[in-house]
Amino acid sequence: MNEWLNKLKEQVKVLWGKWSLVQKIILFAVIGVTLTGLVLLANFSSEPNMVLLITSPISDPQKLEDISMRLDQEGVEHNITEEGRIYVNDRKTAQKMVAILMREDLIPSGTSPWDIFKMDRWSLTDFERNINLRQAVRLNLQDHIEALDDVDSAQVTLVLPEDKLFAEDQNPVTASVIITPRPGSDIVSNRKKIEGIVKLVQFAVEGLVVDNIVISDYRGTVLNDFGDLADFDRLELSGRQLKQKQTLETSYKEQIFQELAQIFGKDRMSITKVEIDLDYTKETVTTEEHYPITTKSDNPSTPYDESAFVLSISRSSENLSENFNGTGFNPEGPPGQEGQTPPAYQDLDNLVGNYSKTSAIVNEEINTRNIYEEKSPWEIKRISVGAAIDGVWKRIYSEKGDIQFESGGIIQREYTPVSNEEIKKAQTLIEHAIGFNKARGDSVIVQHIQFNRAEQFNTEDEEFRNQKRVQQAVLYSIIGVAVIIVAFIIFRIISREMERRRRLREEELARQHQMMREAALKSAEEEEMDVAMSVEERARMEMQENAINMAREHPEDVAQLIRTWLVEE
Repeated sequence: MNEWLNKLKEQVKVLWGKWSLVQKIILFAVIGVTLTGLVLLANFSSEPNMVLLITSPISDPQKLEDISMRLDQEGVEHNITEEGRIYVNDRKTAQKMVAILMREDLIPSGTSPWDIFKMDRWSLTDFERNINLRQAVRLNLQDHIEALDDVDSAQVTLVLPEDKLFAEDQNPVTASVIITPRPGSDIVSNRKKIEGIVKLVQFAVEGLVVDNIVISDYRGTVLNDFGDLADFDRLELSGRQLKQKQTLETSYKEQIFQELAQIFGKDRMSITKVEIDLDYTKETVTTEEHYPITTKSDNPSTPYDESAFVLSISRSSENLSENFNGTGFNPEGPPGQEGQTPPAYQDLDNLVGNYSKTSAIVNEEINTRNIYEEKSPWEIKRISVGAAIDGVWKRIYSEKGDIQFESGGIIQREYTPVSNEEIKKAQTLIEHAIGFNKARGDSVIVQHIQFNRAEQFNTEDEEFRNQKRVQQAVLYSIIGVAVIIVAFIIFRIISREMERRRRLREEELARQHQMMREAALKSAEEEEMDVAMSVEERARMEMQENAINMAREHPEDVAQLIRTWLVEE
């Protein structure tokens, strides 16, 4: 360990000796700043967190000064911000000083009334508990409303009356909410969002009904008064019904057009109108159905149906039988008076007869079920469709296959109308597509109409003429390029031939000069003349011979070299 420390000291000494004065000063400055920052951080960290004495800011300077002096008298450290808020060291001190300030009537009237319940007490009364509960519910509800994207701020007031013994003496729970919409929000005119806030308030407060909730904006306009919106709701419902009608008509129209366009072509079909009458009457139909009673179910394993049923079964029965034989008692009147027997039965007196009566009452039980059926929100009352089909236009070609033109460069065309059979087929297809029902008054009309295609034909003619112009321009361009290429090839051939002839002339002149020089040297030797040649002359002759040999072997390279020299000069 000592060796390691000694070695570290030696390295520090060596490093310290290498540093300049400026580097040493920078090192001491960094160490000083670091130590100062650590000391300040420790001091700030050891300071207690400040809490608000009164939640609301105090705008009255005199009140603010009185409160500050009273805090100084109690020896309480405090800070006052520019907004008029007072901070003390901890919450316990805040509660104590609020109690003192309330007792001495130093709490300003414009501050929050709930601060008086921060006072220290040995116990809490029921009244204080109710106040704290109301405050907690109010603040929680206010936070919920302000959490909405369309609300910038909200103020909630709740009235929670005391419970009464009798229900008729109980005052209702009421709530009022003032909201400030965010810029660009439509909450003021959006009924669904207002209804959402109403439900939020209703479910947050026990015993609160919708009629006792008032929501207004900062201008005082009541937003949840929907009693005067009956006409608006009726107009909105009419708008939705009209939109549903238009959507259904558009769907039918697109479906019919797509199907027929695959047969006749998109440019030949036109669905002029699809009219659908809808019935929005709400109806509920109740049906009572009686059906047989199954006594034996079908066995799915067998290939035949072996189920058995009866129309009804006996629940109860009553049988009555009555018999009579002999003459019955005929009432007579007093002596000397005629009897009371009706004339119709006087002839039957004192006759023996038989009487029999049989009666049977059987109560049968049958299966019964009630079917409740509610109609859909809308029902189609009538559908009417009108469609038009254009004929076929064909271009007229000559025997050679060329397009025929009229005067002015207009393409000749021939029109073929649609046959009646095709029109009937198209009408049948449309009827099946819409579910044609003659009983409800549906109507489908398909007519042959010649479409106005003047603009289309003008465009086609112009495109055809432009195509011809482009073809001619391309043809002339190709011919011109071909002529230029041929001329360039001919010029290249001629220039190469002239170059070759010039090179041959130069070689011939060089050969003649060489022959003349050799002849002169030979004649001089014959005459025994001593010809002295200098070193420079011999080198020049050798270079000349090498150049002649190179020109013979590579004439094109030598010619290019000579051109380069001439350009440089």
